Amino acid sequence: MEHSHFVPNIYYFSISIHSKNECHIATAVDRSHQVNQTLLYRTVLRPVVTYTSETWVLKETIIQKFLVFERKILRRIFGPTKENHIWRIKSNEELDKLIKHKNIFNHIKAQRLSWFGHIQRMPDTRTVKKIFNWNPIT
Repeated sequence: MEHSHFVPNIYYFSISIHSKNECHIATAVDRSHQVNQTLLYRTVLRPVVTYTSETWVLKETIIQKFLVFERKILRRIFGPTKENHIWRIKSNEELDKLIKHKNIFNHIKAQRLSWFGHIQRMPDTRTVKKIFNWNPIT
């Protein structure tokens, strides 16, 4: 008995599963792996780490710790660089170019700006807006 179920082509990271249940692994694993790891970092890890960052008080020491954490993750994702048969870790500038200057601190600043705009659009009767606009009696 032949089954005639239609299964569309599915692409999951570097593996593609076709309608005949054939599985093919992409040949460009290194580049695909880096892209997928970066995507996972941006969509899963970074949002978890920066959850509720809109309300944080960011001091310079905390910002530096976040940037060090991010660079550690990115160095793991992109790996070392081979120059003249010598392996070395990527510099901070190289990592910054690879992520197109979209580091975790810029992400937090964008989230804060988005949150500020959200509060500004709220009606004045909302509790969050009242707290935001509150001035202590001096």
